[in-house]
Amino acid sequence: MSIGFWNAENLFDLEDDPLKNDDEFSIGGRKKSDQKIYDLKIQHSSEVLSDLNVDVLGLCEIENIKVLQDLNKSYKARNYSIVHYDSPDERGIDNALLYDKKKFTLISSKPIRNTLKGGDKTRDILYVEGKYKNNKLHIFVNHWPSNYGGREKAIPKRFETANLVMDVIKKIQNKDKFADIILIGDFNEDPDEQNINHLTKIGIESLMIPMLGQPKVGTYVYRGKDYFYDQILINKGLKDQKYLSADLESLYILDIPKYRQQEGNYAHFPFRFWAGNRLLGGYSDHLAIKVEIIAN
Repeated sequence: MSIGFWNAENLFDLEDDPLKNDDEFSIGGRKKSDQKIYDLKIQHSSEVLSDLNVDVLGLCEIENIKVLQDLNKSYKARNYSIVHYDSPDERGIDNALLYDKKKFTLISSKPIRNTLKGGDKTRDILYVEGKYKNNKLHIFVNHWPSNYGGREKAIPKRFETANLVMDVIKKIQNKDKFADIILIGDFNEDPDEQNINHLTKIGIESLMIPMLGQPKVGTYVYRGKDYFYDQILINKGLKDQKYLSADLESLYILDIPKYRQQEGNYAHFPFRFWAGNRLLGGYSDHLAIKVEIIAN
């Protein structure tokens, strides 16, 4: 079974929700978006799903259930089931999970509310429990606080977020020491940074660590430097060849030419859909990732 993750870069509809800070993407907003632009965003997003071609897919920067349904309808090769909850994020962006019922059976799901100190509203962590070939798998879809507004302010927010997900995982491990646990998401940190390292205290490690330092490899680019903000992390249960295990050799970044800009000042940067209020018409500022899970 393949599991993937992708930051869809502001997959918003055209409606202005008065409860969310989404008006820039709506009809009459400063991006001057319209049905043709929205249809292009959905079409390009479905191309990513097709090229990645996974049985279970975590997504972030999703506005609502409607855009997920439109995306699912556009991607003809599969008919995903959808797990989604509206989060309190001020921009209205959420996490979601799409899954192929032929491969993965849903047991339960819930949003884990991430209430930060100072009252900052951010997205939930999506927790999904399911089965693959009668083996239970715990999946966490993450989109940790970004560096917007300053990295030094963001690090403590991510520390809070790391502790939040660790508390839930510890409860799972207390009930089942052999539990198979996978974290996917945009963590807004590299695999060797402090809050990702913090997770190693409960046996959670990033699969991206061996890729660090390789030239022109990463899932995100900032000021010309490559980063691995999009990651797949697993616990020891997915390394022990018991029940389920991750095929470490199968780890894959969807890094083909059309998903990067090929020329100009931003050559090698992911080919994003928006640059500020200017329509580039690409895909996302993040590359998608995936790994194979094997039943032993």
